[in-house]
Amino acid sequence: MALMITDECINCDVCEPECPNQAISLGSEIYEIDPRKCTECVGHFDEPQCVQVCPVACIPVSPQHVETRDQLWAKFSALVRAKTEAKA
Repeated sequence: MALMITDECINCDVCEPECPNQAISLGSEIYEIDPRKCTECVGHFDEPQCVQVCPVACIPVSPQHVETRDQLWAKFSALVRAKTEAKA
């Protein structure tokens, strides 16, 4: 499942640099998570890093993007492969 940032976000800027997939960016009003890039840190860490650092606990699982751990791993693998191919 990809994560999402709710409107409780206070734009504290701590989540964006913690995302290893660069899935977090500043939206028009609050930070947003790109579900195509979010792997809940599968492949990088045991826990989602944005959730760990968020001071207001506004990063739940997105019910619109339900994924299994295997699907998150496959997404991580595809992201790594695309990054490697882009560098070649």
